[in-house]
Amino acid sequence: MDILFWLLIIVSIIIAFAGLIYPVIPSVVFLVLAYILYGLFYSFEPLNFTFWAVQLLFMLLIFAADHLANIFGVKKYGGTKAGMWGSTIGLILGPFLIPFLGIIIGPFIGAFLAEILVNRASFREALKIGFGSVVGFVGSTIVKLMIMVIMVGYFLILVL
Repeated sequence: MDILFWLLIIVSIIIAFAGLIYPVIPSVVFLVLAYILYGLFYSFEPLNFTFWAVQLLFMLLIFAADHLANIFGVKKYGGTKAGMWGSTIGLILGPFLIPFLGIIIGPFIGAFLAEILVNRASFREALKIGFGSVVGFVGSTIVKLMIMVIMVGYFLILVL
């Protein structure tokens, strides 16, 4: 049964990391699921108050990184709220409409179209803002990856 239990825990963690590529997957939920599965299958003893407090802090950092990087990327390159919304919508739809490259192309197209359609930005300005959305997304993905690696590493240090 150990193999099955650890397989379920590992699959939950892998799905959490897949959320970096497919933002519609709630990464944090799957990390918490892995921790809860461990507690149910083995013991919640190593997952004490300090563990959950640290994990909560990292979860808040993940949400902040996501939000702030998108704002930073779009705003730094001259975008507006429409560009931020377009980038977010493109980020969600992109991977499903354009497999593999949609994760990068989606936010770009979303911000670009939103700025053109809503704010009547010039083609050149909209391109710049679209590029900014990609910069923000890539930056947030790198930060979220680092935070998630730390979260999983902390979990494994406590339970192994």
